Amino acid sequence: MAEPQQDAHQGDQDATMVRIGQAIMLHRGGDREEARNRFAALWTETDTDADLFYRCTIAHYMADTQDDPADELAWDLRALAAADALERDRVSWGEHQLAVRSLYPSLYLNLAADHVKLGDEQAARLELERARGKLDALPADAYGEGIRAAIERLEKRIANGAASPGGTDHLP
Repeated sequence: MAEPQQDAHQGDQDATMVRIGQAIMLHRGGDREEARNRFAALWTETDTDADLFYRCTIAHYMADTQDDPADELAWDLRALAAADALERDRVSWGEHQLAVRSLYPSLYLNLAADHVKLGDEQAARLELERARGKLDALPADAYGEGIRAAIERLEKRIANGAASPGGTDHLP
């Protein structure tokens, strides 16, 4: 009897990932509002304790659909909180262990970009330092190189004084 329940749970997880992927594709296709609506629905449907990986992913991408930098920061902080909760409960990581570890540099990078948009250079530098501290978790592939390059670009923007509220750089 346990196997059918396990299969049903796996099916629910697969369906959630498909729906997250669909919302990401909508956003990347330019439909921010529909992506935001779908992420919001997923957020309310996921369990705050049992679905931490999904909640981290949803919040991470939901942040990118926000029009207000303060709202973007709030969603990025939710993503980080979910990742931190997963870190504390490593037993539940399962197959998501590598994904969570490799997400940290991007989470911190996005927080840094949020702070730049809000004009808080000091907080941005702190988050970039945290991102750099997690770079060893990134694979040596296109994703890892993209995050490393984005960190360097944002550091240069801040160093050159180009960091100002309202910036619009998209980060991974």
